[in-house]
Amino acid sequence: MRSFVRGALVTALIATAAACGVHAAKENTDQPSVPTSKPTKPEAFSKDDTCPPGVPAAPLTPTANPAKITKILLVVLENKNPCASTKGMPYLAGLADKYARAGLYYAMAHPSLPNYLTLAGGSTFGIRDDRSPAAHKLTGQSVFGQVLATGEIAKTYAEDMKSNCQLEQGKHDPYAVRHNPWLYFASDDERRLCQQYDVPAGTVTEGEFHDDVANGTLPTFGYLAPNLCDDAHDCPLNSANTWLTKWFEPLLKGSDFTSGHLLVLVTFDEDDKHAGNRVLTVALNPSLNHVVIGQRLDHLATSKAISALVDAPPLREATNAPDLYTLLGLSH
Repeated sequence: MRSFVRGALVTALIATAAACGVHAAKENTDQPSVPTSKPTKPEAFSKDDTCPPGVPAAPLTPTANPAKITKILLVVLENKNPCASTKGMPYLAGLADKYARAGLYYAMAHPSLPNYLTLAGGSTFGIRDDRSPAAHKLTGQSVFGQVLATGEIAKTYAEDMKSNCQLEQGKHDPYAVRHNPWLYFASDDERRLCQQYDVPAGTVTEGEFHDDVANGTLPTFGYLAPNLCDDAHDCPLNSANTWLTKWFEPLLKGSDFTSGHLLVLVTFDEDDKHAGNRVLTVALNPSLNHVVIGQRLDHLATSKAISALVDAPPLREATNAPDLYTLLGLSH
C-alpha cells in the first residue's frame, strides 16, 4: 500500500512539473473582445493548458502582532499564466514562497486596459480595447483620487514616461499609456492631481522612486509601472525577473518595508489565454510567512484594499470583493 501511495504522489508531481515546463510561445496581441461590464468567469482547463489548477490554502501563520499596514505599493506585470511566471521569474517565485501568494487570483478580461482600470477604478467600465484616454474619458473617482482627497499621497511611478501625466506615446516608445490607468479618469480634479503625482519613475539609482524608497517616504498608495520590456510584454520573462530583482533589492531593505507598514503587491494584468485568466499574485510584508490564499480573488480585491487604506468606500464593483487584509492576517 505504501509503495502504491508513493507511486501515485510521484506521478502527480511529474505531471505538475511537466505542465509547468511548457509555456505559451505566442504573446498576447491585446485584441479587443466583446464588451461587458461583468468580470469574466474562470474558463475550463483543457489538455493544452500550460498551468494546472491553483493550490489549496496553506495554514495561515502570521507573525504575532504584525504592524498596521499604512501603505501599499502595487506592481503590475504582463500577460503570463502562473506556471510560466513561476518558472520564468525565479526571483518573484522565491518572494511568493517566502511571503505570500494568492493561489486562485484572476484577471478580469482581455486585453490589458480593462484590468488596469479595474485596479484603479473598481470596474472594467465595459471597455474591451486598449485605446487611449482620449477615447475613454471616465467620470468619477479613481483610487488615486480617493487617497489624495483624504490628505494622503498617491503616486504613479512610470518607467520611461517623459513628463508628468503623459497622455500620449510614440509608436516605438517603451512607455505604455494603457498601463497608466490614472490617465483615463478625466474629471478636472483627477487631471489636476495626475499632473502633480503621476511622475516618471527615474532609475534604480536616481529619480522620484529611488528617493522615496531611500528616504522612507513612499506614498500611502504607490503604483510602480515598468516599461513594455521590463513588464514582460515585449521581452521574455527573464527581463522582468532582472528588473524586479534590481528595483526590489533597495525597496525591501528600505525603512518603509522593514517597519512592517508597507504591503507590496505584485500581479499580472491578464494571463496568456492558457489558464482561464488566472495570474500569479504575490504579497510581501515582513509579517507574512509562507502564506497561500486559497479563496478566489481578482483585481477587484486589490482595488478594495487600496480604498480601505484611507477608510474610503470601495469603488463601484469592488464593494463585494473579499477583504485582502483579512485573508493575509493583516490589519490597516
